[in-house]
Amino acid sequence: MLSRHERSGKIRLLPRQCASCSRLLPGTSYSRNQWRKSPGLSRCAACVHGGGGCNDNGNGNGRGNVSVVDATQTARRNNAHKASFTPNDLNNPFAQGSFRRVAQGKYTEGGRAGQPCVCKWFKTGGVMESHFYDSDLEASKEAIRIITIWNSNKLIDKLVQVNLPEVWTFENTAGVSWAGKKILQEPFIQEYQKFNSNTGWTDDSIPWARVMQALSHYSYHTTNGQTLLCDLQGGVYSNGVVLTDPVVMSNSRRFGPTDLGSRGISTFFGNHVCNEFCRREWQKPRDQNRYHNSTAGTTMEHHAPTRGSRPNMTMGGLQTILSNNNEYTNLSQEQKMRVLLKVMQLKNI
Repeated sequence: MLSRHERSGKIRLLPRQCASCSRLLPGTSYSRNQWRKSPGLSRCAACVHGGGGCNDNGNGNGRGNVSVVDATQTARRNNAHKASFTPNDLNNPFAQGSFRRVAQGKYTEGGRAGQPCVCKWFKTGGVMESHFYDSDLEASKEAIRIITIWNSNKLIDKLVQVNLPEVWTFENTAGVSWAGKKILQEPFIQEYQKFNSNTGWTDDSIPWARVMQALSHYSYHTTNGQTLLCDLQGGVYSNGVVLTDPVVMSNSRRFGPTDLGSRGISTFFGNHVCNEFCRREWQKPRDQNRYHNSTAGTTMEHHAPTRGSRPNMTMGGLQTILSNNNEYTNLSQEQKMRVLLKVMQLKNI
């Protein structure tokens, strides 16, 4: 159970009615100074900072006047232009996701010089073209846009940030196997943990996971049901949380293979249980059927809406099929990656 003491630095969970807007809000919606005041006198951060989550009608739907948080505060950038990775760093990645490996290195030039960083590349091998990471960059930018609104509405008293990766290129001095390869570069995150997935899995025993579930719910609400921010993971710091590799699911399925579309959104809400950080006014989809199994891992899929009777196929399944083709098996790692992505785009599998 979390301590409610101010000095603990933990998230305050006890609900309290705001003296200004009369909403019953969790303790995270109040500053420390306001929380110290007795119930009936304390005002939520949204009201203290000029309206926050209340609109002109005071219904707290998160779309009214806000104390603006700039996107530059939400985005956590490299702020550097060179980094170093040893052969051991690259040959022994310290982490991996569903389809990428992660190596830790150190920034050597720029504002973050001396600080730890990471580079990420596809498990199928390095690539020479930046466009392979387009969907990752687009998802990160959309996440930053949504979370900037969340931060501006002061729905909690901590800042949520997102690592904004950049496509960097290994120099010729990196050796034959790495020279010219493109990777995603971003700052290192400490105390990494996963809060939820793109199929609705979460660990509700972790306070920040409950906040992230609310953030996912809020993302659907604030975009009028067009997108859902999920698969949230990152590290908890004294002033908030830093996320990386977010998934954005959309009705148009424009954010790559982890974007499970409207059925993915339905599945998420089929597993979602509102908690003290959610608000009853926030929208939910009518369809809350579970079309996917709820798993902690990131689920990937491409399929054409016009071929509903066709079984869904993952990138791994497509690789298995192609591996039986002699011409495919003789290709380089980058050529294999190019074929995989091209087939998935053309066939919409």
